[in-house]
Amino acid sequence: MRVTKRILIMVCCMALFMNTQCDDDEMQASPCDQTVVVDAGFYETAETDVYEYIGSEIVDNCLTIEIAASGCDGHSWSMVLVDSGSVAESLPEQRYLKFVFGNDETCLAVFSRSRSFDLTALQVEGSNDILLNIEGFPEPLLYSY
Repeated sequence: MRVTKRILIMVCCMALFMNTQCDDDEMQASPCDQTVVVDAGFYETAETDVYEYIGSEIVDNCLTIEIAASGCDGHSWSMVLVDSGSVAESLPEQRYLKFVFGNDETCLAVFSRSRSFDLTALQVEGSNDILLNIEGFPEPLLYSY
């Protein structure tokens, strides 16, 4: 009877140890709204609706873009950041992107919205800085990581 209890206790302890997980196993939620899409085909064919660029800011690995456009309330707007997939070998390296804005709203009011994009997929191994050339933006953005 004592042997059975010991075996049962040992099995329970082993089950508890096997059930523990490292923090590394947990998926870390991105604080950004979306991720950057890296797709050369999409980049080449992407077209955007008219918008006014208000500003952008990179904080940690998130690029926040603020725009204004006409619409009813702006909640149905589509915003996607697309990377060409190629890296220009310069110092620092450069990537080429398009901000693709979709607006099917037909109202005449003007609204502004911002959206943040996770830039982690754009990092280049062996580098700490990348210049992001986003088509239609007034100047390149320096992404340091």
